[in-house]
Amino acid sequence: MAVTDAPKIISSRFGYTDSHTLERYVATGGYKGLEAALAKKPADVVEEVKTASLLGRGGAGFPAGVKWGFCPPGVFPRYLVVNGDESEPGTYKDRLLMEKDPHQLIEGVLIACYAVGCAQAFLYVRGEMALAQERIAQALNDAYAAGHIGKNIHGSDFSVDIVLHWGAGAYIVGEETGLIESLEGNRGLPRLKPPFFPAAKGLYLQPTIVNNVETLANLPWIVTNGGAAFAALGAENSKGMRMFAVSGHVKNPGVFEVEFGVTTFRDLLYAPVYGGGIRGGKQLKAFIPGGASAPWLYPEHLDVPLEAGTVGKLGTMLGSGAIVVFDEDTDMVKACLRLVRFFARESCGKCTPCREGTTWLEKILERIVDGHGRPEDLDLLLDVCDNISVGMNWPPKQTTICPLGQSATTPVASAIMRFQDEFEAYIGAPSEITVEVKGPAFTRPPEHVLEAARD
Repeated sequence: MAVTDAPKIISSRFGYTDSHTLERYVATGGYKGLEAALAKKPADVVEEVKTASLLGRGGAGFPAGVKWGFCPPGVFPRYLVVNGDESEPGTYKDRLLMEKDPHQLIEGVLIACYAVGCAQAFLYVRGEMALAQERIAQALNDAYAAGHIGKNIHGSDFSVDIVLHWGAGAYIVGEETGLIESLEGNRGLPRLKPPFFPAAKGLYLQPTIVNNVETLANLPWIVTNGGAAFAALGAENSKGMRMFAVSGHVKNPGVFEVEFGVTTFRDLLYAPVYGGGIRGGKQLKAFIPGGASAPWLYPEHLDVPLEAGTVGKLGTMLGSGAIVVFDEDTDMVKACLRLVRFFARESCGKCTPCREGTTWLEKILERIVDGHGRPEDLDLLLDVCDNISVGMNWPPKQTTICPLGQSATTPVASAIMRFQDEFEAYIGAPSEITVEVKGPAFTRPPEHVLEAARD
């Protein structure tokens, strides 16, 4: 087990009790990155971020510098929207960043606005995150008073305003076009893409860059220390550091900043400075590697590095950076139901496969848990999944405007393919599976696992 000595980039102030204040932020080098950015041309700042190979930390993992370049040249006004509507089950890294170091986020917003050419930014925070909202509101007031936000920032010709917007607690608003709809005062429903790619037609149908909280929080360090220094950390295709929220049956749940692509799941879950191992000395049964929408992984995957490409080859994703751990005593049928229920309740209802499919998945699973399941229910569950996500492959085929419907199928396919015996125990009879499931992560247990179960 190896824990690297890489420097903390975005959680370096978490040890201070007053980390959220302007005084502490400035005393620890705050707003130096903004000064460094203002001394450069905007195009040079974009190139620095491209050199850093900073991947988006919201789930899609798209390179931030490349994304900034999608705005059509010469079209103004253009906007920056910060996606702080963190709502994937098990994910709470962005909330911690907003609560503990709001000025770091604000400085990242300012740098991004300067680089892209935005005079207006909107910071969208999930409705339930009251402390984060309060901390950001105070930080904005203090930054305005100190001249870090507003007109002619730091004596330059760069001016920008940042608006804090509270959400109403809808999961679907985490999808960028749904978030834009909500900002415009409409119901948070996703838009069709094309033509509504935000960089071309986003907020108020103007060019809009939507970035995640953690993505922007990296910018002050990158501009201050250089993109090359950031790229020197991590793996070849996963540069820098990354935050992971570890929850579930570990001794030490929490948010940890680790070297991206170098640290393994075993390191993160078992190292004393991170997860500390499975609570009660029990065995690991399964874990979700990237939020509730990610296909599950198992003990044989512990030595896989936290690297987007490697995890992708397994048929799953690092996604929103939420790792949920299940120990040997977990009822996987009930765990599956809990996740499916979340997606069924959060479906906006705009697309038929998602609206109808997620509801039926929940009803069938409830019937099984209540003791009224039928042998054909497992095949029926997978058949419904196949209608929502055709072929049950990974990455999933889009049959809906946003990925919520496909997300609901992953816990069902993961649980049935790996833990069919637990479903059959509820039903009281063996079940035959005829629906083809192609996703690499949706596989039967290895033979040595089956032998151990038989023993």
